[in-house]
Amino acid sequence: MIDYRIGAISHDKSGEGGTGARPTEEQQSYRVKDEPCVLAINLMEKICLRANLNQAYKRVKANKGAAGVDGLTIDKLGEYIRNHKEKLVQTLLEGSYAPQPVRKVMIPKPDGGERQLGIPTVVDRLVQQAILQVIEPMFDAEFSESSYGFRPKRSAHDALKQASKYVEEGYVWEVDMDLEKFFDKVNHDILMSRLARRIGDKKLLKLIRAYLTAGIMQDGVVMSRHEGTPQGGPLSPLLSNVLLDELDKELERRGHKFCRYADDQNIYVRSERAGKRVFESVKKFLETRLKLKVNEKKSAVAKVSERKFLGYRIQQDSKLTIAPEALSRAKDKIRLITRRNRGVSFEQVIKEINQFLIGWQNYFKLSKWLGTIRDLDAWIRRKLRCYKLKQKKRCYPIVKYLINLGIPARDAWNTGKSSKGWWRLSHCPPVDRALSNEWFATEGLISLYQRQTELLTV
Repeated sequence: MIDYRIGAISHDKSGEGGTGARPTEEQQSYRVKDEPCVLAINLMEKICLRANLNQAYKRVKANKGAAGVDGLTIDKLGEYIRNHKEKLVQTLLEGSYAPQPVRKVMIPKPDGGERQLGIPTVVDRLVQQAILQVIEPMFDAEFSESSYGFRPKRSAHDALKQASKYVEEGYVWEVDMDLEKFFDKVNHDILMSRLARRIGDKKLLKLIRAYLTAGIMQDGVVMSRHEGTPQGGPLSPLLSNVLLDELDKELERRGHKFCRYADDQNIYVRSERAGKRVFESVKKFLETRLKLKVNEKKSAVAKVSERKFLGYRIQQDSKLTIAPEALSRAKDKIRLITRRNRGVSFEQVIKEINQFLIGWQNYFKLSKWLGTIRDLDAWIRRKLRCYKLKQKKRCYPIVKYLINLGIPARDAWNTGKSSKGWWRLSHCPPVDRALSNEWFATEGLISLYQRQTELLTV
């Protein structure tokens, strides 16, 4: 019978009362509640349960995603599983399953540079998801309350709300620590030792190690990997939390106020002097204990209103506002949608903008500064006026269109014959009156300002 509970480790080599193995020094240093030293055993059997694999399949299929190095797509995964399920389960239970290399993909970062993604094959994503569903509850229960990234029933909004509470209490200085290429620099030995504190299934530990060391393919060449846990697989976020939980526990032991979202770590203090002292001590801990390097160019000790956290800025009065960098990225997206040489209908442009704005506002709904939202609304309408005028192209079509919208002929002709560029023309009085806020509402454009006002009054 499979034992899915947490099983105690016995110091007796006979194996009575536990796994039969003497706990390592790493394992002995870990405690769960009042038990002497415990490990979860028989996990691979639970991972291979039909219900667990079916749930993993549904999650991977729902997440979609690109194919890995073998070219197998999500649409073909179901057929593959039907034909190879027994062999897959057998290799997992025997401990002989070998992950394939991940496919290297570089994507641009919002603040410049590129981020490396490692795209596993869809079968490897299925196995990783099945592992995640079994081990995540074990580890998540022990994680710090100040850790918010990639955890069930926790979000970036929770982290931001907690951070604003710290500022309200007077912790107005922020120690913003940026880890240099964190996901590419994770030390495998340190990470595996942390996993071994809870996992007593050697086959599972071997498989996780195999995922960490699986090669990475670029331009048809597979390169070996000795560090890092590339983003792209279901397990990567949990593994990052397992490693950084040690930092969380150390900060808790020292009594610090902090919020962590994945590798985005902010510590809140009352003075600049305290912040500099904390920065140096935490930097030393990260580099010596976890072998992680702090990017000093991107890290800083500053007032909270001078730094961004998860796309927001926290003002001295603890109110949350949209960071200028996040606002700039939103405008860049709108510029792409409203490119005047796209050749798509005005209705399609409105639809695409609405889709973007709804998701964008759902994330930035905590912002208290309505002026920023109102200004963005006005800027978007002006971009759309440019697009509409450019569609008309020439003087007479513009004049005819303005007259049809109720603009006097004289004003319409003066506008149509103007030598101004499209951007300047989009803000002249006749165009403002013709393509008014009310007109945009009839065209279906949502108003960020109106939506945000309603959210703040709820």
